[in-house]
Amino acid sequence: MPLLSSAPALRSTSVAGNFVVKLPKQRVDALATAGVGQRFDPGHGRLMKEWLSVEAASKVDWLPLATEALRFVESKS
Repeated sequence: MPLLSSAPALRSTSVAGNFVVKLPKQRVDALATAGVGQRFDPGHGRLMKEWLSVEAASKVDWLPLATEALRFVESKS
């Protein structure tokens, strides 16, 4: 599973072909509401508040989201 990390925190990864990115909860809420992606469920039925999953077939440009995730994670360290 490829991933992008900013030591020591993970900021994005690929799960089942989908792009999964760590962003502020409010941003995830806005993007999910806009239909850009959905809150990430790692498989145990509990949605992750700060993680957005974007389908592989989506036309969304992942690079700006990855850049935003990097800034978010780095701001927390």
